[in-house]
Amino acid sequence: MRVHLSGHHVEVTPALRRYVDRKLGRIVKRFDRLIDVHCVLTVEKLRHRAESTVRLSGSTLHAAATEDDMYAAIDALGDKLEEQVRRHKEKARARRAPASPRHAAAAVS
Repeated sequence: MRVHLSGHHVEVTPALRRYVDRKLGRIVKRFDRLIDVHCVLTVEKLRHRAESTVRLSGSTLHAAATEDDMYAAIDALGDKLEEQVRRHKEKARARRAPASPRHAAAAVS
């Protein structure tokens, strides 16, 4: 997974980069077909905003979080993206055809 991290009115320090990699790395555990992640950290007055666009095979997810602290915004962003990826994966699993009873019985034996 490639994480493109950029800052708008904020310097992206190595500590911020490691924190973003660690928080967004949870998404990889849920879904292994990630293409790339683009994350933008922004500071406007006293509002810290973290936005991210995740490209998956077949779709694109977007989330944003605004908090008073940058680390809190990154935490909220990670939670939102993890939930979106979980729902995406469940929908993909539900679209697959259910196994017929004959195939299910053969797999158990």
